[in-house]
Amino acid sequence: MENRRIVVAGGSGFIGQAICEYFQKGNEITVLSRNQAHENSNASMIGSMSKCSVKPIRYLQWDGRNPGPWTTALDGADILINLTGRSVNCRYHYRNMKEIFDSRLKATRLLAKTIQTLPHPPRLWINAASATIYRNARDYPQDDYYGEISSLQAMNMPSGTLQDLRAFLRRWIGWSMPFLFASRKKKLANDFSVRVCQEWEKAFAEIKCRQTRKICLRIAITLGQGGVLKPYRNLVKWWLGGRQGHGKQMFSWVHVEDLCRLIEWLDQHPEVEGTLNCSSPEPVTNRQFMQTLRKVYGYRFGLPAPKWMLELGAKMIGTEPELLLKSRWVVPAKLLDAGFNFKYENLETALGKIRDEWKSPRAG
Repeated sequence: MENRRIVVAGGSGFIGQAICEYFQKGNEITVLSRNQAHENSNASMIGSMSKCSVKPIRYLQWDGRNPGPWTTALDGADILINLTGRSVNCRYHYRNMKEIFDSRLKATRLLAKTIQTLPHPPRLWINAASATIYRNARDYPQDDYYGEISSLQAMNMPSGTLQDLRAFLRRWIGWSMPFLFASRKKKLANDFSVRVCQEWEKAFAEIKCRQTRKICLRIAITLGQGGVLKPYRNLVKWWLGGRQGHGKQMFSWVHVEDLCRLIEWLDQHPEVEGTLNCSSPEPVTNRQFMQTLRKVYGYRFGLPAPKWMLELGAKMIGTEPELLLKSRWVVPAKLLDAGFNFKYENLETALGKIRDEWKSPRAG
C-alpha cells in the first residue's frame, strides 16, 4: 500500500509505532500525540518489516479534548487510526478510572466532531477496541458473530458535577474497605475493564459519518518487540515463567505484523465494515503460552505464580490481577470468512520471529 495519507491518533505507544514503521515507506504518516518530546523519527518496533528508505513522520500535539492545528491533518486523509487511551495496566482507583474513560471517550467524540466539519473527511476510520469485552470464557470461543459480551456491570463514572463526584466517592469508600468488601472490590476491577470496552464501542457506534467507512477492531493481546511481551520475557529469564493462577485461562493474541497487515487489507476491501475480532485463529491457554515462551527462549523450567501471589504482586507493581487471570478466548470468525489470511497463526512461530528480531542490531 502506497500513496496514502494516514493519521494515527495516540500513535506514540508500542502498537502505534509499529503501525507507523510498517506504513512509513511510500505513505504520509501523521501522529497525533500528547507527548511533546517526539521528533519526526521513530524507533524500530517490528524489526525487518521495513528496511528501505522511509519518509519522516510528522508529529502534531493534541490533548484529545480540544480542537487545534492538528485538525487540518484529517482533511483529505485516507485512513484515520484511533489508538488513543490511557493504559489499563494500573490500579483501578478513582483518578485512574476517570482518566481511562475520558482519554478514550472524549478523544473519540472529538475526532467525530472534527470529521463532521471537514470537506474531505477520511475514507476509512479504524477505531481500536479490546477483546476483553467478552465474558470470562473457558467453555467455548467467542467470535464476532455470536460472542457473549460480559454481563458484568460497573459503577458509572461521574459526569463532572459535584453531586456526582460525592456519590461516586461514597460508593468507592464502600468498595475499597479492605476486608468487609474484598469480594466486591475484586468484582469492581473485573466490571470496570468490561465497562470501558462497552462505553468506548458505544461512543464509536453512535457516530454518524456518511462519507467515512467505520471499523471497530477488538484487538487481542498484541505480541511484538515491546509491549506486553517484554515483562513476560523478563519473567522467563528470572525463572518465573510458569503458569499464572491455574493456567487454564485462555490467552488470545495477535502478532503486531498481522495487525498492520490487517489495516492494509481493510483499506483494500471496502466491502468490509463494522466490528471485527483482531486475534490469531489459534488461541492458547496461559499454561501453553508460558510453556511456548520458555521453549522459544531456551528455558526448561519456570516457577508458577498462584492466584494469591498475583494479587499481592499486582498491588506492589500498581496493576490489577484480572489482566492476567481473566480467560480471553476470542477467534476472528468474520475476518476468516472475508478471506483475510494470518501470517502468524501459530504461537511458537510468532514468538520465534520476535525473538530473532530482538537479537538483531536494529532491535537493540
